Amino acid sequence: MKIGIIDYGMGNLFSVEQAVKRLGAEVVISQNKEELLATDGLILPGVGAFPDAMTRLKETGLMELFDDVVTQSKPLLGICLGMQLLFEESIEKGSTKGLGIFSGKIAEFSGVDHSGSAYRVPHMGWNNLQFKRNPTWLRNVHLTDDYVYFVHSFYGTQLAADDLVAYADYGDEIVPGIVQKGSITGMQFHPEKSGACGVSLLTAWLESIQKGASNS
Repeated sequence: MKIGIIDYGMGNLFSVEQAVKRLGAEVVISQNKEELLATDGLILPGVGAFPDAMTRLKETGLMELFDDVVTQSKPLLGICLGMQLLFEESIEKGSTKGLGIFSGKIAEFSGVDHSGSAYRVPHMGWNNLQFKRNPTWLRNVHLTDDYVYFVHSFYGTQLAADDLVAYADYGDEIVPGIVQKGSITGMQFHPEKSGACGVSLLTAWLESIQKGASNS
């Protein structure tokens, strides 16, 4: 099985590459649309600011890739900023349009909860996932640990209820942790840095591609 990692200049490519390789998949890192579409599944990583990432996707000519991903129902996993880019819009550094695969907007943590108490921003460290639904690729997964590693100051809001798979609570906010729409999946946390839980989730996603399972 071959997994393509989308290289637009803003992802922690090495850690994702190594995690996928450890789980037995071949990895291709590329900016070439045809080369990426020839793989069995794609990963969109991301570290940095939303508007800068969208600019890089345009500059590298990769915007059209996502139209083909949707049309072909090709499995794609967005990680951290890569997940946020799949939404319609972000308020980071102003208003920037995203890829629009998921409905909703990316908002910033306020740093103050409903009682007026301050909380730390960014949301950095371990937090547990609470599952809202159980898509096909997760149905045979038995997690011994539901804690994963987050590092982010912005999070998804106004998400369609059917697209939410799992969330975490932080600062009185419901933070989408896993989202999914058809063949497209997003993880706000870093599965490659999330210990046993991250390994289980990434393994399940890869196995669903290998088996050709529906992601509904």
